[in-house]
Amino acid sequence: MTAAPPIELNDVFRFHRSPAGGVAALQGLTLTVEHGETLVVLGPSGAGKSTLLRLLAGLDRPSAGRVRLYGLDVARTSPRALAAWREANLGYADQRYTRALAAELTALELVGLRLALAGVPADARRQRAASLLERVGLAGREGARPAQLSGGEQQRVALCAALAHRPRLLLADEPTGELDAATAAGVYALLRELAAEEGVTAVVVSHDPGSAAIADRVVHIRDGRLAGEAAGGTAGAGAGAHAGVPGPPEEIVVGRGGWLHVPEELLREAGIGRRATVQAGEAGLLLLPAFTPAPTPTPTPTPTPAERRSVPVAPPPEVLAERGQGRGAAVRGLVKAYGGRRVLDGLDAAFPAGALVAVVGPSGSGKTTLLHILAGLVLPDVGEVEVDGTALAGLGREARAALRRQAIGWVGQSPGLVPHLDARENIELGLAIRGSGAAEAAAAATELLALVGLAGRDGLRVSRLSSGERQRVAVARALAARPALLLADEPTARLDYESARAIGVLLDRLARETGTAVVCATHDSVLAWLATSVVTLA
Repeated sequence: MTAAPPIELNDVFRFHRSPAGGVAALQGLTLTVEHGETLVVLGPSGAGKSTLLRLLAGLDRPSAGRVRLYGLDVARTSPRALAAWREANLGYADQRYTRALAAELTALELVGLRLALAGVPADARRQRAASLLERVGLAGREGARPAQLSGGEQQRVALCAALAHRPRLLLADEPTGELDAATAAGVYALLRELAAEEGVTAVVVSHDPGSAAIADRVVHIRDGRLAGEAAGGTAGAGAGAHAGVPGPPEEIVVGRGGWLHVPEELLREAGIGRRATVQAGEAGLLLLPAFTPAPTPTPTPTPTPAERRSVPVAPPPEVLAERGQGRGAAVRGLVKAYGGRRVLDGLDAAFPAGALVAVVGPSGSGKTTLLHILAGLVLPDVGEVEVDGTALAGLGREARAALRRQAIGWVGQSPGLVPHLDARENIELGLAIRGSGAAEAAAAATELLALVGLAGRDGLRVSRLSSGERQRVAVARALAARPALLLADEPTARLDYESARAIGVLLDRLARETGTAVVCATHDSVLAWLATSVVTLA
């Protein structure tokens, strides 16, 4: 008798409440995962990937349909029983891996923490933790704390911590979103190897097609539905042929009632707009563009200087005058070391007003450190820092905090939003802290959420938004302060291509139209391409 798959989802719907009614994150999703399989789930921001993981972790229950995990019916199992199941069987590698790494613990202690909580003797948990760290190339770094590790090293520690208790199921949510391409490829390979060695069933959700290389199977989710499926290593090859050469056939899913979801990339290649014809032939179905051409979008005219000055997010003239028309920021001879290792070594760089500057470099090269120094959160060992005409060297802690409130906007790797407030309330709260009135804050929140593409999602609690949507709320909140200097740490790390490009265009527009200096630490080639200039760290 064949054993049942460990994971089964049948016609699963998941709705989230909002003031405008229910919002469907999943719409009739049916999916199985076999024992020992590594499944990669691809899809754009807001497709339902993170909702799927929460169901597989037993943290959410389906609104309709059935979710079975190793024989447990999630909808009919008590919260206590689900918590016990998670404790024994689940490993979770979160996209914000820093949340799993307590700053005061060493790498060895972090990996062994789950074992310590389970009562495993000290010698046994140290041996297990040391073995895993050696396996991922961190032998000799057991005593290092998170602040002494690069982003890639921190991600490897978090992965070891998720596997230390030998779970049966590993869930990974955008595990490489904040890493450069080379480091991300290494983490993916390690995830695959460790899962195979430990006999773990793994589900990885991502918008990065590169993750398909480690998969036994790849599925695509769009609009909360299963839209496509392929063998591992082939996802993304079908759509997007090179130089006009067609790629291999791409498999799509036939839903109940004959519903098909054809990937947008294939539709574009076939020249199919809003209407198509379909007919049966000897080889199967033939999908062609309809004779009535799809309507051509009206090009957006380039705004005139006068129109640019009237954009809602632009500061009033008196604010610009007060800030010297936006004086940007600069660093000279900047040196910063951690534990004897120099992450910045004599850096000279300018961040002009009205420009979008991308700071690029491999994980651990000092990108985030540079942003922290510009924000006055970290002091350099040597060198000068000037922000909006003010030298930071002569400022105490309180004066630097006052400068941040007045002139600096910040978007961190973690959005830092209040989860039980909705998108609009998060922006209004930030403005209220800065002394804005209720009416002014409400108007600004409406305009900014529309600018970042969240006009219809503003009433949803942040905890119900996708990762990409939360990141856009964080950008809108930072813009609400009308800063002279906007610092963004990997602002597009968890976004699909289209969403990342939209954020990049928005940041570039903000810089040009308001005189704000926008500085982004990024691995995203799209953001670097859109930037006015690029600062490269080794």
